[in-house]
Amino acid sequence: MSTVHPDVETVLFSEEEIAAIVQRLGDQITQDYQGKDLVLIAVLRGAVVFMGDLMRAIKTPLSIDFMAVSSYGDKAKSSGIVRIVKDLDMDIKGRDVLIVEDILDSGLTLKYLMKNLSSRHPASLEVATFLWKDIEGKQAAIDPKYVGTHCPDAFVVGYGLDFAERYRNLPYVGILKPEVYS
Repeated sequence: MSTVHPDVETVLFSEEEIAAIVQRLGDQITQDYQGKDLVLIAVLRGAVVFMGDLMRAIKTPLSIDFMAVSSYGDKAKSSGIVRIVKDLDMDIKGRDVLIVEDILDSGLTLKYLMKNLSSRHPASLEVATFLWKDIEGKQAAIDPKYVGTHCPDAFVVGYGLDFAERYRNLPYVGILKPEVYS
């Protein structure tokens, strides 16, 4: 295992655990989208690492595109205001779209994104999230079709997840020490 970054309190998922999760999701998606016109859409920037691994684990033809939305800035909590920073380059009308997301917490940003994309008339629109944050007493605004794993309601970093654009390159997912973001 890699050396743990000094700002990380504890490692939740190791490189090996992440690889097994991604392979399981890839196998499931391969089976479900066999013979379909699959488009993976990564939500930048956090999902790019997961998307890179996931698309290699999917054994059926696919296309990829990217969107960037902003709702956090450099804060630890979502601002609630969503803005599209980078839109799709391809037309998704009539295609089977799978939004690839790094983490689902409240789901409000993703709900906005799904409403936006559904107005473009894809054949289907689903979500694959690597992590689903367990927030006590709250239900996420959307229900993803594919979930890698659940994680505690903590500030997690690594494997594409960041705080103020740092820690994305950690090969594991860990809980960030509170003194770093408070």
